[in-house]
Amino acid sequence: MKMPTINRTLRALPPSFPPVRWAVAAALLAVVSASCEVHDPLGPGDLMSITVTPDVTLPILGTQQFVAVGVDADGREVSFSPTWTVEEGGGTIDGAGMFTAGTTLGVYTATIRATSGGVFGSATVTVIAGPLATIAVSPNPDTLAITESQQFTATGMDAGGNPVPISPTWSVVSGGGTVTSDSGMFTAGTVAGTFTNSVRATVGSLSGAATVTVIAGAAVSISVTPNPQSLPINGAQQFTATAVDAGGNPVAVTPVWSVEAGGGTINAGTGMFTAGTTLGTFTNTVRATVGSLSGSATVTVVAGPAVSIRVVPDPATMLVGTTQQFTATAIDAGGNSVPITATWSVEAGGGTINASNGLFTAGTTAGTFRKTIKATSGSLSGFATVILTPAAPPPPPPPTAVSITVTPNPATVQINGTQQFTARAVDAAGNNVAITATWSVEEGGGTISAITGLFTAGTTVGTFERTVKATSGGLSGFATVIVTAEPPPPPPTVDYIVVTPDPATVQTNGTQQFTAWAVDTEGDSVAIAADWFITAGGGTIDFATGMFTAGTTAGTFEKTVRANSGDLSGFATVIVTTMPPPPTAVSITVSPDTATMAPEGTQQFTATAEDAAGNPVVITPIWSVEEGGGTIDSATGLFTAGTTAGTFGNTVMATSGSLSGFATVIVTAAPPPPPPPGVLGSAAPNGIMAGTEVTCVSLGTINADVSIHPGSTITGFPPCVITGVQNLGNAIAEQAQIDLATAYNTMAGLACGTQIVADLGGTTLPAGVYCTASSIGVTGTLTLDGGGDPNAEFVFQAGSSLTTAGNIVLINDAQAKNVYWQVGSSATLGTASQWQGNILALTSITLVDNANLIGRALARNGAVTLGTNNTITIP
Repeated sequence: MKMPTINRTLRALPPSFPPVRWAVAAALLAVVSASCEVHDPLGPGDLMSITVTPDVTLPILGTQQFVAVGVDADGREVSFSPTWTVEEGGGTIDGAGMFTAGTTLGVYTATIRATSGGVFGSATVTVIAGPLATIAVSPNPDTLAITESQQFTATGMDAGGNPVPISPTWSVVSGGGTVTSDSGMFTAGTVAGTFTNSVRATVGSLSGAATVTVIAGAAVSISVTPNPQSLPINGAQQFTATAVDAGGNPVAVTPVWSVEAGGGTINAGTGMFTAGTTLGTFTNTVRATVGSLSGSATVTVVAGPAVSIRVVPDPATMLVGTTQQFTATAIDAGGNSVPITATWSVEAGGGTINASNGLFTAGTTAGTFRKTIKATSGSLSGFATVILTPAAPPPPPPPTAVSITVTPNPATVQINGTQQFTARAVDAAGNNVAITATWSVEEGGGTISAITGLFTAGTTVGTFERTVKATSGGLSGFATVIVTAEPPPPPPTVDYIVVTPDPATVQTNGTQQFTAWAVDTEGDSVAIAADWFITAGGGTIDFATGMFTAGTTAGTFEKTVRANSGDLSGFATVIVTTMPPPPTAVSITVSPDTATMAPEGTQQFTATAEDAAGNPVVITPIWSVEEGGGTIDSATGLFTAGTTAGTFGNTVMATSGSLSGFATVIVTAAPPPPPPPGVLGSAAPNGIMAGTEVTCVSLGTINADVSIHPGSTITGFPPCVITGVQNLGNAIAEQAQIDLATAYNTMAGLACGTQIVADLGGTTLPAGVYCTASSIGVTGTLTLDGGGDPNAEFVFQAGSSLTTAGNIVLINDAQAKNVYWQVGSSATLGTASQWQGNILALTSITLVDNANLIGRALARNGAVTLGTNNTITIP
């Protein structure tokens, strides 16, 4: 019997039954041996080749018994004991040829080797994946915004981690969103949170899961709290902004804060709001903005606690035996009225008073009873003086008005612009009669305050004949309104930003207010809203206001204060010095020491304190009037003269603690003399005079002559129009400049009647000479009251500049030709300013876009520059 016969027999047996295979092999070998002994006494030769069987495909970790059969050169089977090895991987094999597949899939060619001596045989093993053991879901974990989608995938693996194709069923088991059961496309819900092992893929009894974290989506709304909020003046409130997404989940935001409708100021970065001093409800004024979203809150500013009580009238001049109703008004730190119930008393004689209602009954003795009327509320008191005069015969009956005149008439007003109208009544003899007119609009063109006569033009251009009506009793007066178009001014082109002061010296822990403005390409100043930053240390700064607070480290901090506006920045250096101990005041000086004023004129008093070494000490004085002459604002020191002429020695008193300082007031019988008539000489026909040049951008009209000397350059005409004669560098212009210099010096040399504050906006002034050593500004409306005298003259002396952002209104026969502005440097009429009077400037004059002048722009040494749509008309 041959060995191949044994091999064929063994191959016929299944590989999964190795014990049977071995038993059969042994039996066959025994038969062969017996047969060989009978038929082949010489036996097999040397082992020449080995055949290993089977070539097999196994799942991972599967087993296979391998068999090795050897033959000699004649093909006769040779008995041998092989050594089993794995040559190319795929698993492991023991000494008996039992192979166990590994976990790495692949075809391992000739990897099973049976070796005897130098002869070997091989078999190939193919390892394939085993049955599904685990399912992995990816991505895991995953973070999604609300309603966002994510494609999940599931990977099946056998016990060795090899992929097994699967088609799972998808589900959501613990919330977070929804998933398509067949494809695994997940859509996040609207509830934020972490949903552990919520997305599940299932095959049979096996499943895998992934965790989903749902976060808030993009903010869709912002709410500001508290809303609404009521605050006293100067009160502070921290506002907060809460943003939510479409599902109502909170979204972290860093808003930019702003104040949109007044009521106070806010820190743009922190949301800390500080109420202003104007009372009222400011709807949706606090705004938090993030990108294109914003939320708002309403603030109501109410009066703060009372700090003083004012009694009026003060003084009260009465006939003996008559009565006078006194009223008491409490005001807070911002000057706002605070409701009180005063208790009245008489402190220095003169009569009696009703303690509950303030009705005073004068006695029978004439005289001046200083600070005799006292109104008390809590710890505060206010006083008034009573002057009793002997009884006088009854006055004649008041005159009867026969006509009412409304001025100006006609009035030219730009669309949406305003015009103050006044009404004058006269009797049959032409004397002024006091009336209280009721105002109305009869023929359209705009609206008017029925009480004040302030007219606001509408949006329709045209001439509205006799539309403004003033009525008193059975009489009426009328005025015509011409409404003109108002083109929008072009924005200035900003060149650079200036920060002042630079450098600034500040003591440690001290404060310094920085300001920033821009300069355009023409060298003109442009107002900006800057954001403030610290770049090189030295302290901190309020992002919105520019208020700097020094730190505790002394030193020089170069260019540390930065003001940003758009793409431009300006810088300032801060020098921080060590703070000395605060000085102690030993004296107070009030200035001016002696002030001369016309009746009802005003004077700004200031108080300075010094220590024992003569060094200045900062104080906040309380002002009062001790010896008559007028009244004074207790907080600001603004004095208003009475109508009684005389010298009131040491009447103005400034008090701080136990110290006081005094000043004398002289009230004159009449205002200082006006400038002489015809003071302009040969300069009078000119609407513009300049020393160097005159320029105009476009659409300007000069309804007068123009004169330049020693320069002769005039540009922009056309497109601007000059209706009069041009004298450019000639003898006529030279003489006009000589006369202008004379007029300028005459105006500058007039005795000052009333010292004025820097900004005159919102005030009404009678005729007189007004002066300041610094600049004059007008924000809003300055009203000049001629008092019924068409020759009343007004002179304003500015030590430096004149800068306007408002209008001049003339009432009661005041005329623009009698108003003079003597300016120590340059004058600028701001955008759309409606100005009146003759401007005599030492250097230059600028009219910004849409500014109009009824008067003259006369510059001695510099240029006169017009923007767009300016008109100058000689009055």
